[in-house]
Amino acid sequence: MTTTTSGATPCPANFSAAANRILSRFQEDFLWPVLAAEFLVATASNGFALYRFGTRERRPWRPAVVFSAQLAVSDLLYALTLLPLAAYLYPPKNWQHGELACRLERFLFTCNLLGSVLFITCISLNRYLSVVHPFFTRSSLHAWHAWALSAAGWVLAALLAAPTLSFSRLKGPQEEGNCSVTRPEACTKCLGTTDHQLEAYRVYSLLLATVGCGLPLLLALAAYGALGWAVLHSHGTTAAEKLRVAVLVASGLALYAGSYVPYSVTLVLNVYARQRWRARCPDFADLAEAKAALDQRTYVSHQVMRGLMPLAICIHPLLYMAVAPSLDCRLGLGSCRESQRPEDPGSSGQVLPLNDAGTPKTSGP
Repeated sequence: MTTTTSGATPCPANFSAAANRILSRFQEDFLWPVLAAEFLVATASNGFALYRFGTRERRPWRPAVVFSAQLAVSDLLYALTLLPLAAYLYPPKNWQHGELACRLERFLFTCNLLGSVLFITCISLNRYLSVVHPFFTRSSLHAWHAWALSAAGWVLAALLAAPTLSFSRLKGPQEEGNCSVTRPEACTKCLGTTDHQLEAYRVYSLLLATVGCGLPLLLALAAYGALGWAVLHSHGTTAAEKLRVAVLVASGLALYAGSYVPYSVTLVLNVYARQRWRARCPDFADLAEAKAALDQRTYVSHQVMRGLMPLAICIHPLLYMAVAPSLDCRLGLGSCRESQRPEDPGSSGQVLPLNDAGTPKTSGP
């Protein structure tokens, strides 16, 4: 018998229903309360960050503040998608808001996730330029450059997320009756992709992992690595400042290593696992064999990362405090008075302090 993931030989409905019931159990038991809690924390923290940027930062904003504000907006929009997702996963797993809302939720989820990665990369590159090349930063990097780059970042994120509008769709009830925990086949599902699209979605997931995660990671690694090397080998940098650079670099790398990279990797692996099971499905002898063939470890790993990855947007406000002088002073990382006044034109020979990670305004030529 010839089988393909495109659906030439369909998978028996009872096998698919049994697999979906097993795999959905983890989402209904674990994922929805985690997402609901992260929605509350991320909304409050990023909303507060935006409030602080709007009320405490001088206009025009420095590039560091522009990128940080864009990151806060992206994270806030991302957090808002967690609430309908948590409500959907609350047992019984049932989407009640129509197909348009289903597609938009998936699109906004992906778009703002990508935007978050891109703006973290912009912050990393801006830090490198400000600390290692302060003359260039002061003379050539202006606020409008940051706004233009931010606009390009939003366009790129939207373009990369656009295919989700095609992949996502509703799957109506497979049987009549009231939707309940004991009758999940009577519920409506909001799917990220359908079975006949798995091959195309596999290619798309690889694209997201490469362009939306891998490339920004390499840029951030290069920026942080060059920043750390320059500061650690600078004779004008104190031991305390070198320690702060080490903490900055470690925190940036940990943010990627613990959230975006595992999420992207497990997404790709989960699609591969679905393809393998789907190809074997028509040949399973019975339900027991179909259940045994499920790669539950890969599936659960991806679901765990779906729960852990939003923690990054709860941590990002700490990143804002590392790049905004008006917030640095409250943490004791620099002088409030120095961060709010024009840069002394006679003090430009040294590597800039980390709390001056933007483009300061000069008081003279």
